[in-house]
Amino acid sequence: MSVLTRDVILREIDEGRIRIDPFERSQVGVASIDLTLGREIRSIENHSVPIRVEDHTDYRDHTRVQNLDAPFRLDPGVTIHGITAEHISLPDDLCGFLEGRSRFARLGLMIHVTSAFVQPGVSNRQVLEMSNVSSRALEIVPGVRICQIVLMRTEGRAIYRGRFQDQREI
Repeated sequence: MSVLTRDVILREIDEGRIRIDPFERSQVGVASIDLTLGREIRSIENHSVPIRVEDHTDYRDHTRVQNLDAPFRLDPGVTIHGITAEHISLPDDLCGFLEGRSRFARLGLMIHVTSAFVQPGVSNRQVLEMSNVSSRALEIVPGVRICQIVLMRTEGRAIYRGRFQDQREI
């Protein structure tokens, strides 16, 4: 696998193999594409009750969706789900990894806890597992270029058909 650079990313977009909506060419960096935080988050309810982690456990049973009409206070040690404003479609020979941006990481904001991999052939919005690992509260607002996707060419072709293949909301 190899990481795609700006010129290759732009060519793939111009050829329609990578689709991003909404998209501005200024989002493409040297070897990644900046993604913005959408207008909703999902937060865990009732922090005092333990959640039993089993195969059938569904995160939706323990969380609620909130609109980001005002800044959301993300306290230290708390994790929320955000979602990208952009809908991303990748061909069957490209995959990616979501990475935080250093400007926010230096404040203690982790963008993904464990699920950074973006499968080949996806066509959806990306959920971000955002955690505050600092000692101070952070205010989360929509529209910020919160993370980046690094794209790689795969060896072989595949299309993701899993549980989150049609992810449009959190």
